[in-house]
Amino acid sequence: MTSPESTMDKGAVVAGYDGSEEARRAVRWAAGEAAARGCGLVIAHVVGFPPVPEALPGGGAWPRPGFLEAGQETAQRHAEAMLGDIAQDCRRAWPGLPVSTRLLSGRAPDELARAAENAELLVIGSSGLTALPRLLVGSTANELLHDYHRPIVVVRAGDVPAEGKVVVGVDGSETSREAIGFAYDFADRHDRALVALHVWSDLPLEAMAVTPTEHDRELIEERGKPLLDESLAGYRERYPDVPVQRVIAVDRPAHALAEQAEGAALLVVGSHGRGPLRRALLGSVSRAMVHHAPCPVAVVRHHKERHAGYPKTRG
Repeated sequence: MTSPESTMDKGAVVAGYDGSEEARRAVRWAAGEAAARGCGLVIAHVVGFPPVPEALPGGGAWPRPGFLEAGQETAQRHAEAMLGDIAQDCRRAWPGLPVSTRLLSGRAPDELARAAENAELLVIGSSGLTALPRLLVGSTANELLHDYHRPIVVVRAGDVPAEGKVVVGVDGSETSREAIGFAYDFADRHDRALVALHVWSDLPLEAMAVTPTEHDRELIEERGKPLLDESLAGYRERYPDVPVQRVIAVDRPAHALAEQAEGAALLVVGSHGRGPLRRALLGSVSRAMVHHAPCPVAVVRHHKERHAGYPKTRG
């Protein structure tokens, strides 16, 4: 039975579900995170159906009266059964976890964003049931990554490591500080080590293809260390139990992040970065990580009204 919208949605972890194995993995990841946060889990499924004749394939004649209504009803019954199954699976695996479901109708990006408007976190899979998952579901993910105003986690294909470090990209921006706070909070609640990675990418691309000398490395370390120190300031006191490794690399950001994320429990990146083209440049890095990172990826947006740190909570 699909539950109505309730106050449980506020402060919950919301997971999008389409019945695919990828989405099931994302829901289970979301359930574990909700349990760790001590909050509820909301599993949302979006049913799309052609509302106008132009939406019908092949340009055929408008179907007989009642056809669309019958199809919609069938789709809803199937979706409710599917949601019930995954909800029961989560309740069995995490006894005591409050789990509710939401059956929505419309465009997936719009409806998922609306369902997670007051959520702590939105979790989706990296691909789904369609024949062109990278294109179709990827477009949904791209819309959500661009427009959704709260943290979003994309769970990729393959096994999610039971253990592993948390990796966060650090570039000195306000968005980066939001990502650092999210990463520290996750690492603290899950008893993981944190790797803070700063990629020195202010060189032209052709220069980055040349192996830096020892002198170059020393100079880069000297310039990068203050940025890391400033970006991480205050978090050691707030999260004293989180071991932190600071890494400075000379590389393309996406490549360096992907390398560090091997075997990680989570990679955290900001949605925007430095410079006048930060929306395009770091946005491309975020999208690259969503498609290619070897672990779940959290993309965090900057909110002017939100403090850069996250409240320290344990579920």
